[in-house]
Amino acid sequence: MSKLSEHIKSADWKTEKHVPVIEAPDTVKADETFEVRLSLGKEIAHPNTTEHHIRWITLYYYPEGEGAPFEVGHFEFNAHGESVKGPNQGPVYCNHTVVASLKISKSGFLHAMSYCNIHGVWESTKPITVA
Repeated sequence: MSKLSEHIKSADWKTEKHVPVIEAPDTVKADETFEVRLSLGKEIAHPNTTEHHIRWITLYYYPEGEGAPFEVGHFEFNAHGESVKGPNQGPVYCNHTVVASLKISKSGFLHAMSYCNIHGVWESTKPITVA
């Protein structure tokens, strides 16, 4: 039997354009709002065409010692140059970058997953410490 987890890919975002980049402080204060920036293609650009694009990014937070991660946000990118005139003829293209504001009360991990319409699901993780 095949499990979805067997098909989720990961790599270093500095060498692979499909891996979500998580930009957030290494340390935050308990219950104080901070920003997390999610993007793709920071070092190697990912195409953003009708034929090849990032469809979504989801951010999770897993507090150390808890039973399951919490979904912080799911962000969809739906405009990739589609048009009745044909592929890549449309007037709008999304940029696969988002910023989420959140606060946490204990140390843990930020997890991001992204979906490329051709190359599937990719993930990355960033530890975060509450001081």
